[in-house]
Amino acid sequence: MARGKASLKDKNERLLVLAIDIDNDLFRKTKISGPVLGRVQNLNAANQLMLADPEDTDGNTMFQAVKLYDDLKKEGYSVNLATITGTETEGYDADREISRQLELVLTNYKVDACVFVTDGASDNRVLPIVESRIKINSVKLVKIKQAEQLENTYFVILEKLKEPHYARIVFGIPAILLLLFAASLTLGLGLLLPIALIGIYLVMKGFGLEDMLINSFRGFGFSIERISFVFYLSSIIFFLANILIAFGNYTTQVALGSDSITTAAYTVEGFLILFPVMLILYLLGRMFEAKNSRYIFRNFKYGTYVASAIILWVLSYAFVAWVIGQIYFGQLLGYAGAAIIIGIAMSLTTHFLRIKAIRTKRMKDKVVVNELGAMIGKVSGIDIKRGSLIINTSFGNPVRYSVDRIVDVSNKVVIK
Repeated sequence: MARGKASLKDKNERLLVLAIDIDNDLFRKTKISGPVLGRVQNLNAANQLMLADPEDTDGNTMFQAVKLYDDLKKEGYSVNLATITGTETEGYDADREISRQLELVLTNYKVDACVFVTDGASDNRVLPIVESRIKINSVKLVKIKQAEQLENTYFVILEKLKEPHYARIVFGIPAILLLLFAASLTLGLGLLLPIALIGIYLVMKGFGLEDMLINSFRGFGFSIERISFVFYLSSIIFFLANILIAFGNYTTQVALGSDSITTAAYTVEGFLILFPVMLILYLLGRMFEAKNSRYIFRNFKYGTYVASAIILWVLSYAFVAWVIGQIYFGQLLGYAGAAIIIGIAMSLTTHFLRIKAIRTKRMKDKVVVNELGAMIGKVSGIDIKRGSLIINTSFGNPVRYSVDRIVDVSNKVVIK
C-alpha cells in the first residue's frame, strides 16, 4: 500500500520513481552495478535478479517500480525510473554509496520530486538521505503475499541468514566466542582473557569503532606492486612481536607469583615497547596509499593521528612504568605534560598546513564532478573548521563533501 507524503496532483511536476537495494543483492547475484537508469535497464536487471534468486524481495521491488513508472506514465506524468544500491555491510558504507549514486541519478535526470519504492524497514532507514536531496511525494511499500504469516516470517529469516552481513552476526560472533573460550582454557589462561576481549569488542561496537576499524583494513593495499604493502606487512610483524613480548611478560610475572595489577602492568608494558614502530610503519603505508589514490588532502589528517598516538603512547607507558615502580609520580606528571604539549603542537601545525593548502587551491565557484565526469554542482564555500566543501547542486540543495575526497583541483574539482 502507498503512504502519501503529498498528493500527486501536479502533472507538470517531473517525477522520479526510485527503488533502493540497500544491501546490494543486485550486484552480488547478477554483477549489475547501480545506479540502474531507465525502464528497459530496470526491467532487465529485475529479470536477472529474479532468475538468480526467485525469492529475493529486491527483485519484486524493482518490478513494482517499473509498474508504478508505467502507471504514472499512462496518467500523463513526466516520470523517470532509477534503482540505486548500497553495500553488503549496510551501515555507514551503504548510506555513503546510496548518497553517491543518488547524486549521479540527479545529475542525469532533472526532476522535482520522487516516489520512493521500498520492501521494508531497512530501506526506509535511508529516507532522510533521499529527502535531503529531493522532495518525496509518496512512499510505496512492497509486500510479498503468502498464505500464512508464519511461513512468510520463516522464509524472510532464512533468506536474511544467507546474507553475509546477518550471517556474520548470527553465526560468526558466537563461533569466535566459542573459539576464544576453547583456546583460553587449552592454554590454561582461564576465562579472564576471553571475557576481556568480549568486553573490548562490545566497547568498539557501542562507540562505532568497529566500522572504522573494518574500513581501515579494507583500505590496506596488500599487493606486492604497491610500496605500501611493505609498510603494512612490517607493521603486522611488529604487532605480532608486541603480542609475543606481552605474553612473555605475562607468563614471567605469573611464574614469579606477582599480584594481578603488577602482572597486568608488565603485560601492557611489553605490548607498548614496539608500539610506536608499528604505528609509524602503518601510517607510512596509509600515506603512500593516499598518494597512490591521488587524495591530495588526506595525508594532513595523519599528522593529527600521529599527535594523538604520541600522547596516548607516552601517557600509557609512563603510567605503567609508575605502577611497576620504574619512575616516580612527579616524573609521570612531567612525561604527561611533555606529551600533551608535543601532541598539541603537532596537531596545530598539521591543522595550519591543511588550512593553508585548502586556501591555496582557491576552489570557490569551481565546478565539482566525480571521477565518472558527472557534475555534482559548484563550490559555494569552504568550511575550513570542519574540512568540507559546501556544494550547491543543480537543484539548489547544498551538500557537503569532505576535502579528503578531493583527488584533483584544476579548472574543476574532482572528488571520489
